[in-house]
Formats: sequence, C-alpha cells, structure tokens
Amino acid sequence: MMVATHHLTAPIPTQLPKLEPDTYFSETQWQTLLALVDAIIPSIVAEPVATDRKNQLLISESQYKEVYEHTKSSMKYPPDHGKFQQYLGARPLDNPRFVRQLKRTIQAVPSSSRKQLGSVLNIIATRLGSLAATGSYSTLHEQPVHAREAIIQAWNQSWLSVWPIIGKTIAKIARATFAQTDPLFLELSGYKEFVDNYRPGPSFNFNFMQFEAGSDIETVDTDVVIIGSGCGGAVCAKVLSEAGHSVVVVDKGYYFPPSQLPMTTEAASQFLYEGKGAMQSANGSMTLLAGSCWGGGGTINWSVSLQPQGFLRQEWADQGLNFFTTQEFQHCLDRVCDFMGVSDAHIRHNHGANVILDGSRKLGWNAKPCPQNTGGAEHYCGHCGLGCGSGEKQGPSVSWLPAAAQAGAKFIEGFDVSKVLFNKTRRSQQAVGVTGTWTARDRDGNVHTPASGRTQRQIQIKAKKVIVACSTLNSPLLLMRSGLKNPHIGKNLYLHPVGQLNASFNEDIKGWEGGILTSVCSSFENLDGKGHGVKLEPTNMVPYLFLYEHPWRSALQWKLDALRCRQMNSYIAIARDRDTGRVYPDPDDGRPIIDYTPSAFDRKHILAGIIALAKLCYIEGATEIWPFIRSVPSFVRRSKPPNHTPEADKDDAVDQGINDADFVAWLKTLERTSLNFPDATFSSAHQMGTCRMSAHPARGVVNSEGRAWEARNLYVADASVFPSASGVNPMITNMAIADWIARGISRDLKKESRLRAAL
Repeated sequence: MMVATHHLTAPIPTQLPKLEPDTYFSETQWQTLLALVDAIIPSIVAEPVATDRKNQLLISESQYKEVYEHTKSSMKYPPDHGKFQQYLGARPLDNPRFVRQLKRTIQAVPSSSRKQLGSVLNIIATRLGSLAATGSYSTLHEQPVHAREAIIQAWNQSWLSVWPIIGKTIAKIARATFAQTDPLFLELSGYKEFVDNYRPGPSFNFNFMQFEAGSDIETVDTDVVIIGSGCGGAVCAKVLSEAGHSVVVVDKGYYFPPSQLPMTTEAASQFLYEGKGAMQSANGSMTLLAGSCWGGGGTINWSVSLQPQGFLRQEWADQGLNFFTTQEFQHCLDRVCDFMGVSDAHIRHNHGANVILDGSRKLGWNAKPCPQNTGGAEHYCGHCGLGCGSGEKQGPSVSWLPAAAQAGAKFIEGFDVSKVLFNKTRRSQQAVGVTGTWTARDRDGNVHTPASGRTQRQIQIKAKKVIVACSTLNSPLLLMRSGLKNPHIGKNLYLHPVGQLNASFNEDIKGWEGGILTSVCSSFENLDGKGHGVKLEPTNMVPYLFLYEHPWRSALQWKLDALRCRQMNSYIAIARDRDTGRVYPDPDDGRPIIDYTPSAFDRKHILAGIIALAKLCYIEGATEIWPFIRSVPSFVRRSKPPNHTPEADKDDAVDQGINDADFVAWLKTLERTSLNFPDATFSSAHQMGTCRMSAHPARGVVNSEGRAWEARNLYVADASVFPSASGVNPMITNMAIADWIARGISRDLKKESRLRAAL
C-alpha cells in the first residue's frame, strides 16, 4: 500500500545515533590525530590580527589581500570580505558537528585498521618517534600549526610509504568531514541538502514481519528465502512471488521512505552505506561506496541503466556460459528495463553532462546520453546518492519490492544473517534455510537508538531454496561463514577502479543540481583490443564526494579551492579492470576487508582516461584542472576560453584548442606519471565477481543457473556472480542475471512440486 506524503516541504530528519565511547584511542593518540587534522584545514588569518599563534596559520597581510583579490576575480559570486575572513579564519576543530562526524568516521573503520592507525599515532606521540616522523623532539601536538602543516607536506614527499599513506588518510578524513559539516562553507557554496520545490514520492507499507522478545529461536517457513533486498534480491523476489511461490526477503538494513530522503550526508553515511560510508581497501589505495540499506545499492545509485555490450556477452559465452549470447538473455535485459521505464528520452542534461557530450563532439569522440531508470520522468536531481526523495528513480524499494509484496512476498528488515543452514550427507549437502539475529526498530519506529535497547531475536528461516544476494562484498563472507570451501569464494574481485579530476569554469555551475550521470564517452573503452579501457563520465557532485580527494598541497590552497566548488565539475575515468583482488573477513569484527590495488595494466588505461578528461574540460573552457595525483600540479589556463570573441585586429588568429602550448606542456607532465599509490588514489562504486559464475566447478563458485557448485538448493544472485568486470554500470546486468536465475528456480520448484504430488 502506497502512503502519500506530498504535503511535506522538506525531508523528515533522520536522527543520528549517539557517539560510542572513543576509548579505542588514548588521550595522547587523540591529541596527535586532532593535531594532524587541524593542520590539514586550520584557521588561517592575516598576521596582524592573529590571536593564537600556535593554532592559527599566519600569512602576511599582503598575501591575504592577494588571495582575496584572486578569489573575487575567479568567482562569479565571491563572498564579501567579511565572509571571506570568517571562512578562512574558522577552525573546524571548534565546530562540534565537525568533531562528531570525524569520530563517527573513525568508529566506522574496521577494528584491525583502527589498531594500525593507533600504533602509528603511538609512535609519533613519543619523543624518539616524533624525531623520526617530524624531525623534532617536540611531540606533534605541541608544535605550532605551520610546523604541523610542513610535516604533512614532507610526509607526502617521503620515500618511506608509511608517511604519505598516513598523511593522505588523515587528509581524506579531514577534507570529507569539513565539506559535510562546515556551516560557512555550505552557505558560500550554495549547496542545498534537497531540491527546491521538494515533494516526496509516496512511501510503501511493507508490513515488515515482527517478533516478540524471547530466548528461544523463532522459526519461519517459506519456499524461498532471499538474503538481500538490493538489485539482485529484489528482482528474484518479484519473479518468484508472482510465479506463486512463498518468498521471504531479509536484509540487515532498514527501509527509509522517500519522505526521509535525501538524507543529510552524515545520516546517509550512517544508514545507507556499507561501512558507514568509510570503506577503503586494506592498503588505502581505493575508496569504496556500496549500499547497505533496504533496497541495497539501488537506493543510493545514480539511475544509470546501461546494458552489457556485445563483446562482454561473447567473452562470457567463450568461457562456456552460452546463455549470455542467447536471445533469452536479451529478453531478461528488456524485461527489467521495461519494468523500470528505462529511457534516455526525457533527460535534461546539466553542465557536467554537457561537457562530456559537447566536448566529445568537438574532439571527434563518441558520446551518448545514459538511459535512466526513472520511469520516463526528467528527474533533474543530483541527490540520489543520499536516497531519492521524489521516488522517481525506480529502484528496488520503489518498484520491485512493492510488486513482490502485492504478489504475497513477506519481508524482514534489520535481520543480520549469520549463516546458511544445510542438511549434509557423506557426499553432498543441501541448503535448507538461514539463521541470524533480528533487531527491531525502537518504540518510536526509529533505528538510531542502541540495538541493545531494542527487541532482538534469533530467527531461523526454513526454505526449499536459499538465494544469497547480499552484495559482492558480503555474499562471499556469508558463504565462508556457512562452511563452504570453494577456493574461488571471495576471489576474482573486480572494482571498476576510477581515476578522477576536478575542473573549474567561468560559470556558477552548482554541479549538484541536475541528474548525476546522464552522459558517457566511450571512445576509450577498448584500449587493448579485448574490451579493457575506460569510459568517461561526470560524477556525483555532493561536495564531500568530490572534495575529499581534491589535491591538498597546503592548507591555504585547499581551503581557497574548496571555496570555488560551486564553479567546479568533477569527472571520472572508470576502468573495466582486467586484474583482480579479493575480499575476506576482518579477523576482529568480521567485516569485509578489500585487498585490491589497480594493476599497472589497468592504471595505464586510467591514465589515458584522465588525459582524455582533461582535454574535454579544456575544450569546454575549464579555467583550472586538478587531476587527483599528488605529483601533478593543476593546470591553470592563461589563454582565453573558447567562447571568447577575439578583438577585430586578431580575426586571423587560429584557435589552437587542445594544441595550446601551455596545455600541451602540462599534458606531458601528466603523461609521465605512473599513477602509483600513494601518489595517486582511486575509488569504486561497482563491485563484482567474488562468487564467479563458471561452466566448471574448478573455475568458479556457481553454475550458469546461479546454483552453488558445493550445495544443492543454494543460489547466488547479485553482481558477485559476474565472470569478469561488466564494463558498464552493473545494475541492469545484475538484474537481468537475477531474472534468469529466479525463473530457473521457479521451474525447479514447480517440477519438484509435481514430483511430490506424483508420489
């Protein structure tokens, strides 16, 4: 049942949980960490007005006037002098919201990684350790902020990798937290947490199953249990329930209706993302975004609905998976697209998308609009990464799961599955259900209160078929916890690693307004002749998501750059990776640990993509371009942008475009980099392959119908079954494979029912 909430003019706030005790770090460790954070984004003042020479970064009065004049000349709507002075002078550590979010981010880091950071902080906090790390016997938190800034700058140049890694990690946390919480930055940027004329879409009453408190195990019986409510699990739920089977969908996350969306960035990190939005690879080279809520990644993805390309289908068929070149696979693709109203006919492109389209045309490259799963709506909104308030994006919780409910499916939110249950014989095993812990909402229907104060119950779900669809990062961990031994479980991890750059323009863009990703350039997608390369795309423009890795060379430079964010767009070169990593459980808390670093082969393609992105931005008039590479300076344009009209006496001047001498010289510097970590870092919003589909048990985890090679009646139906990286945003491929798997399961259930009836 849909419930209308059109009367609301703003999202209902989602309360954050109270901070946990911060005793995992000692007082000295906190002092050291906060001293480093303070040096990344300090209070900056002109020397004559300084009041705290230890904690204020001092610049000369002439430099202060110079940077303000530059700000006025480079911004369409610069702040007045008073606001500018207030912005530079603000110290984030004096902002309680900043400190709270900083601690939430640290709390979200896996325990083993937090211990490693604590060990480094312990070393720095000693006199001898400080001498080795900073060149001074004075401990770091005793040193003035200008000295701390110089220390971090020196770390970034160090040949000993531990120091640039620590510097980059702390800078990343500081920059992201600042862009989420600083009140004057948010005011001057013009960023709004939801669109003008906000009107939430209807919510759906899923009538989630409820259980009384008790010490005994509660048992639920069903034909099919599906672990995960994301793009794979939701499609399976609709297909199977509409085929007449009893279905229970469970998820560790909770449902948030459109009336609570989009969330603030802090709340979204807490309730919508895996790892509370703070996931990194084990060595820090990759930052990952993955959904973890009711609707999974489909709740926070960016609507892009690209079908897998022919070369990929053939590659998978060549591995013995002939289904992918059948017309039946195309039927599956068409079904899922038709159900969500996938189309590119109603798109209104924003500035970021038009740079891709228009720049590609000027350079003779191939670019096109990206179809969107928005039911034919224009959907001019850049906040879907924080949840879709309009309900126009036809993700799992808006379309697939309500359809499953109408066909009789049942749902349990807040259910953390610990393992799959089996009946075992000497020669085989058969999945018969799952067990785990259910945590209710509190009496007021909220989920921010401590789990220990809410009803909890051990639940066992008995089922004829078990479908694991809890993500590429979590599905293999569930199989491991359940005792499966296939050596491919958790291996073959593909991440579509992304290289990124920011570019500023002589326009007041506000890149967070309009669709997030509505265009793509495909001219560089096949750089090796085997389908490996990059696609060029705009990216999410919620400020913290494109500023957390914006190059930091000094505190003043970064703070001034951030002030110009309303005139920036950010772009990504997203690689179809050939080489893989793995995921395994944290030894302390069992959470996913990602072991992945982009290979030299894949980095070469990413670099080609960054160079191409720079050319697109230049030809479209960018005034400054910042690749996310520490050793490469930004490009600052001296020539007039393309829309400049030459004076009459220069009518014969040739517009050199990307052949501009300054730009060509800068590109040569960019071309010489190897994108080695920690000089460069990467990100990922796509995870695939850790329960790989294969034609033979020796080569993967599941067969061509999604069934686990090790156990009967156990299936995997999410992006973890991809035989290799999809090369396109994986949602549609994931859904189509889930549609195929679910239809096969339905046939098996009906066949088994007929056999039982015949006995």
